[in-house]
Amino acid sequence: MALIRERDSKRLHIKSKLMGETLVGRSFLQSLEYGKTFRVLPDVNILKIGGQSITDMGAKAVLPVIKEIIENSKKHKMIISTGGGTRSRHVYAIAMELGMPTGIISKLGQSISEQNALMLTVLLSPHGGIKVGHDDIPKLGAYFAQGCIPVIHGMPPYGYWEHPPEEGRIPSNRTDVGAFLLAEVIGAKQCIFVKDVDGLYSDNPKLYPDAEFIPRIGAAELLEREQDDLAVERVVLELLNRSQNISEIQIINGLKEGSITRALNGEHVGTIIYKDK
Repeated sequence: MALIRERDSKRLHIKSKLMGETLVGRSFLQSLEYGKTFRVLPDVNILKIGGQSITDMGAKAVLPVIKEIIENSKKHKMIISTGGGTRSRHVYAIAMELGMPTGIISKLGQSISEQNALMLTVLLSPHGGIKVGHDDIPKLGAYFAQGCIPVIHGMPPYGYWEHPPEEGRIPSNRTDVGAFLLAEVIGAKQCIFVKDVDGLYSDNPKLYPDAEFIPRIGAAELLEREQDDLAVERVVLELLNRSQNISEIQIINGLKEGSITRALNGEHVGTIIYKDK
């Protein structure tokens, strides 16, 4: 690209459509044209293993999930993303009482999901499990070429720069968001949330047994319902409708044997939430 120097200020520019722009003008941003998004790892599945719903239940829940991951590892490439669970709730409660700002609370939550990532990595180690960090994303292709099963903690790396939430100080961008953003940036095949419920319901099925099961729903429609409780973080729904690569996510019950296998095979197992905006 050609270099251009302004006559008056002598400022140097690289000739392009973005030359001299502030990058905040709405009409300008709408006028930009982009090349087709490069999907880095389109054959990789993101499996988000719930902290409170799976890991916190210990061996009776974790070991069958690990077994099913191992059984599928030769056929399906997977990145395992971990939640924080009850321990993150505990540290959040202490931090809130001590007046910690949102960025500090986010860092505390990250340390808990890292603990879970370490435990799952150790269990998967005999079969290629390897703990990776956010800076290791460019290395994932090499890890898969060696037959590895990467395990990453789910908390997105906002850390001290976590966005202020609409209410309170608990970070809005937690481990579900991190798993989704990972799927989006690598152009993953699919993003599967492994929970302890069959999918999404009209209300919390653990408190309201008569709650209606929702097999399929659009992200915008779900947000408009303004349900009091959801099986996935609300920010994921907002991001889904702005995504470039991921057009749907699926929530499945990891406590039911075979659910992970079926989901990896592309079956509709639990609840599919799709991009509808």
